[in-house]
Amino acid sequence: MRFAILGAGAVGAFVGARLARAGCDVVLIARGPHLAAMQQRGLRVIEPEADYVVPVRCTDRLEAVGEGEVVLVTLKAHSLPAVAPALGRALSPGATAVFCQNGVPWWWFVGTGEPLEAVDPGGVIAANIPLDRVLGAVVYVSSILMEPGVVRHLEGTRISLGEPDGSRGTRAPALSAELRRAGLKAPVQTDLRREIWLKLLGNATLNPVSALTRLSLGELLGQPDLRDLIRTAMLEVETVGRALGIEPDLSPERRLEGAARVAEHRTSMLQDVEAGRPLEVEALVGAVVELGRRLAVATPVLDVVYRLARGLDRGLRQGAGVR
Repeated sequence: MRFAILGAGAVGAFVGARLARAGCDVVLIARGPHLAAMQQRGLRVIEPEADYVVPVRCTDRLEAVGEGEVVLVTLKAHSLPAVAPALGRALSPGATAVFCQNGVPWWWFVGTGEPLEAVDPGGVIAANIPLDRVLGAVVYVSSILMEPGVVRHLEGTRISLGEPDGSRGTRAPALSAELRRAGLKAPVQTDLRREIWLKLLGNATLNPVSALTRLSLGELLGQPDLRDLIRTAMLEVETVGRALGIEPDLSPERRLEGAARVAEHRTSMLQDVEAGRPLEVEALVGAVVELGRRLAVATPVLDVVYRLARGLDRGLRQGAGVR
């Protein structure tokens, strides 16, 4: 199976390295100093029990996705609208695009309702990526880019896969087998939306509040007033999910207990703040707020968190010269 990885940053590069080590044909699409370092020295991966360098094929040409039978799209959600037209043109006939973003995915309502403006403004992604070419994914991989060409894998090797229509099909099992051969966990789900929403319970709440306060999970949840705020926001996410027909598998209190066990963890959004990068505000928070309004579900706490996080994101984008 031939792979292309679009957005080979910390997570995409780690997955690509695992696939390349397993003998898969992989091309990584990256840019800047990270791309140059991989081209010159290969990709170094530091894992808890291993430290290795993998020679990888890599380029900054988006058209290289045409080399892949499977295209793992590991860009941040807010980057998708700008690349969707070129990505749609570049996909080879019969190729599958696996979207590995946090938050509510752009494909959630395609073909069944109005697209979400928060994640697919103007419907540009849906207009350029046919739904029958799409596989959904929920990624549980924590990696950081230590320096150009060097990825540290902290924890997690699971990538849950699922068809947008909830069928089992043949694509997800075939891809699962390849990922498992590379040492990754890759369960195939027929109700991926439930798993997306369970992860969103934390991503829509812990992520933005940690970014706004600059606190690790332990520091955040060690303050009773902030813990109560997050619990209330989680209940709002849960209520929106119920309106979509998603019954929770885990209570907010259990989710908070799980977060408290990784006390030193700094959320992905907090890491983006510290690095001065744009934030995943719309996919993680804005989409839930938009759905709440559409379904007549009040989300007063999330509304405030969303406005504050969006203001923080605007400041970061202005500082970085990003529109």
